[in-house]
Amino acid sequence: MAETKVVEKTEKKPNIFKRLWHKIKEVFSELKKVTWPTFGKTVKNTGIVLVVVAVFLVVISLFNIGLLELFKLLTNV
Repeated sequence: MAETKVVEKTEKKPNIFKRLWHKIKEVFSELKKVTWPTFGKTVKNTGIVLVVVAVFLVVISLFNIGLLELFKLLTNV
């Protein structure tokens, strides 16, 4: 049987600041590849989100008022 020897790796990692700087450069490199939405599209999507939130606010409020009235009928408050 052939014995296998474990070779230890003596290669040292770069210090924390070099590794951090490398990661920051990678992040900026990836951000350059991103396709950013136009201002108009951002405003339109924000408007859609606000309308949906307002609709849910009204629906949940009406549901809450209905349950409150039902509770008042049941407890005679």
